[in-house]
Amino acid sequence: MTNKEIAIIMAAGLGQRLRPLTLKTPKPLIEVLGTPMIETIIMGLEYRGVSQIYIVVGYLKEQFRYLEEKYANITLIENKEYALKNNISSIYAVDSIFGSADCFICEADLYILDTSIFDGEYNNSCYYGKKVNGHSDDWVFHTVDGRITKIREGGDNLYNMVGISYFKKADAKVIARAIKDAYKNPGYEKLFWDEIVDQQLQNIYLTLHPIKPKQIIEIDTLTELKAIDPSYGILI
Repeated sequence: MTNKEIAIIMAAGLGQRLRPLTLKTPKPLIEVLGTPMIETIIMGLEYRGVSQIYIVVGYLKEQFRYLEEKYANITLIENKEYALKNNISSIYAVDSIFGSADCFICEADLYILDTSIFDGEYNNSCYYGKKVNGHSDDWVFHTVDGRITKIREGGDNLYNMVGISYFKKADAKVIARAIKDAYKNPGYEKLFWDEIVDQQLQNIYLTLHPIKPKQIIEIDTLTELKAIDPSYGILI
């Protein structure tokens, strides 16, 4: 890696599917086997040598403050719209940053088991994905020769989104500009930021970066949490 890279971690959401745990603790700070989920992401990004990490916060934002003290390269940025708008608002909150350098974008409800997923040189923008055989209701990628041609919910025998993407500086600028434009149109508040990426696929070169299922786990529910950390079994 020769260029400076930055990362944006989206941690503003309510985490409703992990209630009652998230009534008092934001989802990214829920501990899994003794470590807050978000810190497994931070450790992976630091392992790579990312120069600056921006964490977009909203719900129970004050609980994230310790991260700025614990890690020298972290800056918290508030998404004041998190309770009213979809996650497009978290990328909008960092519109002056996204597009300033090559950039990782990570969801904050990930448990990274293998930091080596952040290894490697990226010659172009990409989404991390894991192959799912059979039908999936999650976000999936349609590809042609490795290039992503569609980002949709639901599909068969496709790679699933796992919550990490990487954008070259020029492509990040395209997406940031498109998100700004989307804010001018009715209904934008319901959009996922990935839907804006999908709309711009003809204007950027975006590929799929395959990972193994056991390298990273997205935790959405108490059942998924218990499967990794049995100490939460009493809550199920």
